[in-house]
Amino acid sequence: MLARIHELAARRSSVPQTVLRLLLGVVLTFTGINHLTVARVEFLAQVPLWVPLDADLVVVLSGIAEIALGLALILLPRQRILTGLATAAFFILIFPGNISQYVNGVDGFGLTTDEARLARLFFQPILVAWALWSTGAWRVFLRTGGSGRAGADPQGDVRDA
Repeated sequence: MLARIHELAARRSSVPQTVLRLLLGVVLTFTGINHLTVARVEFLAQVPLWVPLDADLVVVLSGIAEIALGLALILLPRQRILTGLATAAFFILIFPGNISQYVNGVDGFGLTTDEARLARLFFQPILVAWALWSTGAWRVFLRTGGSGRAGADPQGDVRDA
């Protein structure tokens, strides 16, 4: 699979993909810095009560991860597919925090109603898709059918859409 990832990474990204990858990198870096500084208390609202770690530590660690992913999206274009996969995985891993915020009715980031917290849940799949498409990592899933095994696509080709 790594050989396939390197093969796909050798392809040029389209201008919209590159712009959106860089924008996502800036957003993640900015958000990660906010985890560590001015919005730290707000991010505590998204740490589920069942997480067996200190909530502030979770906020700090997720902030560091966001900064690292954001900078990688900006500074490591040759590694964009692996970075895109890692970023999508990160968005999936933090999704329980959004669910917890909704289920427990915890206010944060201006999300002060159940409707607003519910609407926020639908944004997470958009972030996953953004990470995969802007980095070209979505091609890995098209080629492997999401299984991680090459050849899972019965057509045997990768469509560039």
